[in-house]
This record gives sequence, C-alpha cells and structure tokens, in this order.
Amino acid sequence: MSQAFLFPGQGSQAVGMGKDVYEAFSVARDVFQEVDDALHQNLSKLIFEGPGETLTLTENAQPALMAVSLAILRVLEKEGGLNLQEKASYVAGHSLGEYSALAAAKSFTIADTARLLRARGKAMQEAVPVGQGAMAAVLGLDLSDVTDISKDVAQEEVCVLANDNCPGQTVLSGHKDAIDRAIKAATGRGSKRSLLLPVSAPFHCPLMAPAAQAMEQEFKTVTCVDPVVPLISNVTAADVQKADQIPSLLVEQITHMVRWRESVLKMAELGVDTVIEVGSGNVLTGLNKRICPDMNRITINSVEQIESFLKSA
Repeated sequence: MSQAFLFPGQGSQAVGMGKDVYEAFSVARDVFQEVDDALHQNLSKLIFEGPGETLTLTENAQPALMAVSLAILRVLEKEGGLNLQEKASYVAGHSLGEYSALAAAKSFTIADTARLLRARGKAMQEAVPVGQGAMAAVLGLDLSDVTDISKDVAQEEVCVLANDNCPGQTVLSGHKDAIDRAIKAATGRGSKRSLLLPVSAPFHCPLMAPAAQAMEQEFKTVTCVDPVVPLISNVTAADVQKADQIPSLLVEQITHMVRWRESVLKMAELGVDTVIEVGSGNVLTGLNKRICPDMNRITINSVEQIESFLKSA
C-alpha cells in the first residue's frame, strides 16, 4: 500500500473544528498552544467558540486550519506511533494546505508555519481593495471550456483559472466585473452551476502579486529544510524533495493556479493507492473521489476517526 497524506485549504474551516481532539489528547493541546504562542493570539478560543465571521477572515482561517491538521497528525504520531516518513509516500495540500503538508513533513516548524500563514493571509487580504476582486466556481464544464471563457471575457482585466479541482469543477479569479461576465458566459455554455464564492479577495491570480512579493521577504525570516516525505506541489503537480525549491514554489503558488486534479493524478501515476485527508472537513476526499474513483480514501477529522484509523493501521 502506498499512501499520501493530504491537508485541506480555506473553505474547510468551521467553528468548533478540532475541539474534541483538543479535549481528548494533551499532545493536541500542545499544538494549539504552540500556534497561540507564535501568533500572540488566543486563536484556539476563536477556533472553538467563534464567531464564525472572525474565524473566516483569511488571516485567521489559514493558521487555524493548519493548527487543526497538525494537532490531529501529532496525535497519530504520539498516541498511535505513526511514522510519517515510513507510512507516507507523499504529502500534499490544497493552497494553504500545502503549508500544513510541509509542517507535517518537517520542512517548517509549526510555529514558523503559523507565522507564515498569518503573514500570507494578511498580505493576500491587503493585495486587492475589497470589492475589486472576486472568485467564482464553475461546475459542469471542461477545463478547456473554462479556459476559453476566461480569455473571452477578460477585456483587458484579469480573469484566470485559480483552481483546477476535479473534472467538472474549476474556479476563476480576477477583477469583479470580469468574473461576473465569466459567470454569464459559463451559464450560456451549459454550466450546471456558476456562482460567486464568499471570499474576501481574488486568490491565485496575478492580482495577488503584492502578496507574493511580501511572502518572498517573509521566507527569508524562517528556516526551511528538506521534507522527510516528498511534497506534490500545487504549482507543478510534481514531487519536490529539496528545501531550496520550496519557498519559490510557495511564492509562485499565490499568483498561480492550484493544480489539484493533476496533483492527484500524479500521485496515482507514482503508485499511490490510498489518500488520507487530515484536518477539518472532507472537501479533498470528495474531490479525489471524482478524480480517481478507484483510489482508497480516508478522512481523519475527529477522535472517532483517529481511533478508527489507528485500529486499522
């Protein structure tokens, strides 16, 4: 069996996520405390009690999701004896989940990852004035059709593919007016559904260039080492094993498309037959079912699922 451990991205957050794990395991509490200390904020209280609109803010949601994923992983390691280096062939994460994957693979410390994600969230939020950018999900059209639409409606504005999530599910990002035009065009081409996403900025598009520049500086403040497990990169959909490649790929990721569909197909090509989603929700599990229906899928986001996984491991 060849396994990959996967880590969710923004949109998977929910008030109360990880609370049962926090209450059940001291090692999980240690992770949440480490994140709180690194950020000089009681992020744990916000995660467990809300309010939801504050948790959803990019600068909070990003480190919060990482904290939950890494708390669960540490429980698997400390309580269940999981050795990621032995049990995982690859790690991967969707957008900010890539940082969680790299923390899991020990390229960054948890504290440094929390600080990087706080900086990333702030930089991405500040890159584009509120209301000027938007993102839209397009369901039921091929990637080539959505690519054509993005080019047709741009009209000297930005409208590009931000996420290639799975067959029939893509996300566009760019200027608000261009995204509105894209939704109309996609509906005209037979999209099952096209809708604006409830996000505060147009992620993964050229409008995020100021955020990319800011993060280039942030990476100079932390140490990055070779991951103990190879990463499948969002930007390249290829494996990464050396630390000197990682910061530049993470900077590039901010303005480029998340190639999730291709990443899962690459894992399958490399022999992965089981994917394990660690963290809040089960979004990646659902996407992976559509990408590789024959691949085994496991979700771990609760005490019950932790115990079930450890019994079967």
